[in-house]
Amino acid sequence: MSAPQRVLVIGGLGFIGMNLTERLVGEGRSVTVVTPSRARHQEAAAAFEARGVRIVEGDLRDAGAMAKAVADQQIVFNLAGESGAVRSMEDPWTDLDVNCRGNLVLLEALRAANPGAKLVFLGSRLEYGKQPTQPVSEEQAPDPLCLHAIHKLTVEKYLRLYESLFGLRYTIARVTNPYGPGQPAGRTAYGVVNRLIHLALAGAALPIYGDGAQRRDYIHVDDLVAALVGLSESASSDGRAFNVGSGEGTRMIDMARAIIELAGGGRIEHVEWPALAARIETGDFVADVSRIRSELGWQPAIPLRDGLQRTIAHYRAYATP
Repeated sequence: MSAPQRVLVIGGLGFIGMNLTERLVGEGRSVTVVTPSRARHQEAAAAFEARGVRIVEGDLRDAGAMAKAVADQQIVFNLAGESGAVRSMEDPWTDLDVNCRGNLVLLEALRAANPGAKLVFLGSRLEYGKQPTQPVSEEQAPDPLCLHAIHKLTVEKYLRLYESLFGLRYTIARVTNPYGPGQPAGRTAYGVVNRLIHLALAGAALPIYGDGAQRRDYIHVDDLVAALVGLSESASSDGRAFNVGSGEGTRMIDMARAIIELAGGGRIEHVEWPALAARIETGDFVADVSRIRSELGWQPAIPLRDGLQRTIAHYRAYATP
């Protein structure tokens, strides 16, 4: 009987990370999670440790911690980093430090300590910026409108350089708008669907910028996790980028109305676009997911309405009394 695959999940106690770690553990992998703050995720850390997961406290920018963490791992998922388009403009230095320098630290650790591992990097649909045609394929030229997107695109260039010079293996998942269980109610910089669900369950107003007619591509986190695992296992994905989304566009206002209906609470409140958010708004975005569908056989399995029902049920069950 072969030993279980050794997998490292950097940021494995965050929203996407927890869901990915849960799947990897369920599949019998030998999982190590790196988190910048165990205390912040104490309950989840203890629960995973009870199931055999190794929890390591460390920062993506800490060269010593990354060298130890990547040693002997076969697959490395990097889910760590700063998120949020507006936040990156308000605090560009932190976004630069974590998302660029942090990823260089990780690449150097892999080059020195474990050049045979495969790295799965989480990119973003924001890298494409505002595109004239929809859906958006991987071949369309990126045109980022915020520093977060520029930094993500820069890391993609780091990855290509390290592959060319040192033979490091990687794949990139350019993710649309994920939602699902695992995001704290106080998270407001990103994760708009989860944020609106929390507000609806609290009977509060759901703020919608402008008329809410902008279309977005929303993907349930279970579908995203399945895509990440598939990319990690596919040799043909090496050195390439793949869109990961639902492939369908939904107007923001329609998504909010569906949440209110399914949650049985909340109300729409139209608000003016904040000045900075308006400047970096990308407009409609729908991902072309034909590449990952045809090459890996992956396709989203959870329709938006079903995903919203599942997510609302989860947050309702775990709501603080």
